[in-house]
Amino acid sequence: MTMKSLLTSASLALLIAGASASAQAQIAVGHLADYSGGTSDVGTPYGQGVVDTFAWINKNGGIGGKQVNLDSNDYGYQVPRAIALYKKWSGGEKVSAIMGWGTADTEALTGFLAQDKIPDISGSYSAALTDPTGAGGKAKPAPYNFFYGPSYSDALRAELTWAAEDWKAKGKSGKPKYVHMGANHPYPNAPKAAGEALAAELGFEVLPPLVFALSPGDYSAQCLSLKSAGANYAYLGNTAASNISVMKACKAAGVDIQFMSNVWGMDENAAKAAGDAADGVIFPLRTAVGWGGNAPGMKTVQEISKISDPSGKIYRPVHYIAGVCTSLYMKEAIEWAAKNGGTNGENVAKGFYQKADWVPAGMEGVCNPSTWTAKDHRPTTKVDLYRSKVSGSTDGDLNDLMAKGTIKLEKVKTVDLPRKPEWHGW
Repeated sequence: MTMKSLLTSASLALLIAGASASAQAQIAVGHLADYSGGTSDVGTPYGQGVVDTFAWINKNGGIGGKQVNLDSNDYGYQVPRAIALYKKWSGGEKVSAIMGWGTADTEALTGFLAQDKIPDISGSYSAALTDPTGAGGKAKPAPYNFFYGPSYSDALRAELTWAAEDWKAKGKSGKPKYVHMGANHPYPNAPKAAGEALAAELGFEVLPPLVFALSPGDYSAQCLSLKSAGANYAYLGNTAASNISVMKACKAAGVDIQFMSNVWGMDENAAKAAGDAADGVIFPLRTAVGWGGNAPGMKTVQEISKISDPSGKIYRPVHYIAGVCTSLYMKEAIEWAAKNGGTNGENVAKGFYQKADWVPAGMEGVCNPSTWTAKDHRPTTKVDLYRSKVSGSTDGDLNDLMAKGTIKLEKVKTVDLPRKPEWHGW
């Protein structure tokens, strides 16, 4: 062997060793995103928020001096694809954590996460994910599941609390009629029983639920059912894309009803797309402010946004900001683990228990304070309710429409729910 070939071999060996050391020096995080499936309308901005945040974290030195290797995948909202990705992440070089997404896939993975000790902070806010020990008796133990914001059930309880007050404030007599609407799917169904139980307790007449698909379509029949039943308040359990179809169809049919949406069911883009049909919809907001809001932490959000939009001209909807908050909670949990025994999943999960009323650094006034404990994974039971206001044509750029006030997200009420033991996991 010549000296040249020896040097080449040695260089190659050093390169391989260096690459291997570099891979070992990284913190692996799995990321499930829906950019093409049934919830891609809201999955896209949320997923972009996650990707931008971890790129920004890496740009600013990573976590404990290590870069984060975010393995981001569009799984198209398909449970089998999520399970296949999980098998990859839980084998070989196991990930430290997962940035998850949907209810069906998150609930399907819950047992595996506990077995493999991999924390998953998801975009699903199913109350079934909030009982780490299963002591509440309403759900299976979910010790490695986390999310940021109120659960779907608590958000709906807050909306129904508001609706009961709204009915009285309007001087209406008799029982208001309530109906749950959404696809026959784990996500829209997650808060259904909890909502119907509280509605009955608050004096509503609970009507049979109305089913409509997660995809946009002609939902005139559902609107006629609402009209003939005399429904007063309806919960929209799907994401914005199909909710828009319902709102438009009901507007066209002259249905006089108060729509209340789940957290993924209304946003600035939905208000633009639905136009005046979206005027007056009540929905929960996870963050204390929207894009461009007056808060110290908005500067951090805008810096993160420049990762994928250097011009700073793109309007970021509420889901993008929620993706940023969620990612920064995960970042700080990993950061704690790095200083306390290493960034394995078990330590990262413990990182979520280290602070009460926790707001990630640099996000003051943006991320609402959150507290997770080893016995209760409800980060908050305080729900901020907003109303979408649309006061004119929604043609044109979203930045302009928001700046002019043609579209507004108007705060209506904060409902501070009791942390009832019987509501835990339900």
